[in-house]
Amino acid sequence: MVPLISVIIPAWNESRLLASTLEAVSKAHASAEFSFDMQLIVVDDGSRDGTGDVACAWADVVLRFPVNSGKGAAMFAGWQAASGEIVVFLDADLGSTAEKFPLLLEPVLRGEADLTVAKLPPASIPGGFGLVRGLAGRGVRLLSGYDSGAPLSGQRAMRSEVLRRCERKYQGFGAEVGMMVDAVRLGFRIVELEVPFRHRETGRTWQGWLHRGKQLCEVGLTLWQCWRKPAC
Repeated sequence: MVPLISVIIPAWNESRLLASTLEAVSKAHASAEFSFDMQLIVVDDGSRDGTGDVACAWADVVLRFPVNSGKGAAMFAGWQAASGEIVVFLDADLGSTAEKFPLLLEPVLRGEADLTVAKLPPASIPGGFGLVRGLAGRGVRLLSGYDSGAPLSGQRAMRSEVLRRCERKYQGFGAEVGMMVDAVRLGFRIVELEVPFRHRETGRTWQGWLHRGKQLCEVGLTLWQCWRKPAC
């Protein structure tokens, strides 16, 4: 029986790169070395640049938020609309490198993992000083005992049972960290693998610092919530 894969892409003001990301996902589905049916879902998180209109040309389902509600809320809404037995989350700014997403599916389809997480190549320009990644990695290790090499990665695939069991509605940019902590504590198997995805890079710009500052706060809040109410 051919599995149904739900690919969920949260997007906020990503009209410039979203079309190439969605095109790459569609091409990867058509040319994959193994067969699967695909449901492509885009969650337009209150964009003001036509992101939702771009998505309509490619996606099976487009959800539109009237205001920006954060990545965690967009991921949750996408998951609620998903029908697949396996769910894939991808960021909207991967562009043509999104064609590599089937690599995340293989360990799950082979029964070797319940959740796979992509480890991306190093950035080509200097970014932050590792504060967010350091907090995320230490938090995951302290709360679950798992030593993650990519705790912040938004590129991941999982059996839908993982999301059903985790239950928690994660906050903003802390969604991936919270999901990892809960998945480990619930006994799910995680495999991290290198996948040559590429993001848009903000570098050490004012915009980049604002993004990382918000990310730091939301990761910290999510870790506190996971400590206060552990998954069981």
